[in-house]
Amino acid sequence: MATTIRAVILSGGSGTRLWPASREAYPKQLLPLTGELSLLQETVARLDGFGGAFDPRPLVVSNEEYRFLTAEQLRQGGARDAGIVLEPVGRNTAPALTLAALEASLDGNDPILLAMPADHVIADRAAFQQAIAEGARQAENGALVCFGIVPERAETGYGYLRAGGAIAGSVARELAEFVEKPDIDTAARYLASGAYFWNSGIFMFRASVWLAALAHFRPDIDAACRAAHAGRTKDTDFVRVERAAFEACPSDSIDYAVMEKLRAAPQLGPGVVVPLSAGWSDVGAWDALWAVSKRDGDGNAAHGDVLLHDSHDTLVYASHRLVAAVGCQDMVVVETADAVLVAPKSHTQDVKKVVERLKAEGRSHSRHHRKVFRPWGWYDSLDSGDRFQVKRIVVKPGASLSLQMHHHRAEHWIVVRGTAEVRRGDEVFLLGENESTFIPLGTTHRLFNPGRLPLEIIEVQSGSYLGEDDIVRFEDKYGRF
Repeated sequence: MATTIRAVILSGGSGTRLWPASREAYPKQLLPLTGELSLLQETVARLDGFGGAFDPRPLVVSNEEYRFLTAEQLRQGGARDAGIVLEPVGRNTAPALTLAALEASLDGNDPILLAMPADHVIADRAAFQQAIAEGARQAENGALVCFGIVPERAETGYGYLRAGGAIAGSVARELAEFVEKPDIDTAARYLASGAYFWNSGIFMFRASVWLAALAHFRPDIDAACRAAHAGRTKDTDFVRVERAAFEACPSDSIDYAVMEKLRAAPQLGPGVVVPLSAGWSDVGAWDALWAVSKRDGDGNAAHGDVLLHDSHDTLVYASHRLVAAVGCQDMVVVETADAVLVAPKSHTQDVKKVVERLKAEGRSHSRHHRKVFRPWGWYDSLDSGDRFQVKRIVVKPGASLSLQMHHHRAEHWIVVRGTAEVRRGDEVFLLGENESTFIPLGTTHRLFNPGRLPLEIIEVQSGSYLGEDDIVRFEDKYGRF
């Protein structure tokens, strides 16, 4: 009987080069950049129909901050039985994969793990699944498998894998070495040689093989992850590892921690490269999104409500309003509710410098969108000024905000749609559409949606300080204190 294959989706990145669409609190894997599904949902769907000994329950390793967004997207995408392991802090991909390997091994089985970043695009699902099937055959025999992207051009933005000899009866080849990002002349030589592949960041091996290799090369990471996992707790849909133990874990990638060192310890298992030619992109910056997007006869890619005139090889990404581009050549224009980016495609790698500057200036645009998602729903900051702020708040059916109070602001609530159950001090009462109430400064309160449809209200805040950190929570079903 074939060994079970279980997908491990690494979903902890922030995607700063895709600002302003990607933010710290809503990173690129949660965005629908190439279609109706988010990149995370596309990653899960990529294995639909694979069949065989495939376990339909993916394991997703996510930053704790994104836990509710991740769970909701998995639910909407049909992966209701997914396991979600939460990292209290980011420690790169090797510790994340190790937590998943320990979790996947709890039932005494030794599955083959397919480790995939959550923020990649793969256009040809059939070709991807064919490569995965070959990777599984190699991993079942003890190999540690890398998937090497068949290069399409002399690319300086990716690391490379150098392949060695052919493996009998397979398209796979021996893994000779990892190579850092080259200069353009070196990349051209790599392309011409036919022996080099782009490093996709996708890996496959038995859980026990990974754990043994990690313990050999990085016993410090192995020990910290085992301690963190041993102290885990289950919280609704999530597995929470022990914070202090994981915070003590060194940060390292799968590549550096293990894969690059395999030739020094052949007893751990061979390193293998499986070629992958399936329309892959890591969507690392806006020019990469342009490259994988559908384009018109002038080479333009448009997302959203876009008008183009006399423009060529340009990407326009509109989220909230009409964007018109006239006479643009090799440009990127990205519009969100609270920010606009304009840059030549050749400079899109420098967008992260804008994010660094926003952080240095203490501006919220690096972290949040105007529309902020919460486990109970979302709010949109419509307007603000001296001593006031206006929000549109939508609460999901059966959901409630925490029981809370504010030291510096009062709030006025107006119900636009649905029914609200309001707790204000010792009072509990219902509000229907077009009804309103006032929450005085310092008064405990809670908003609950008892209905079957979303509750929508307009909230007007007034006071000396209107920051989101002016919240004292007394009860919260989502564990936020």
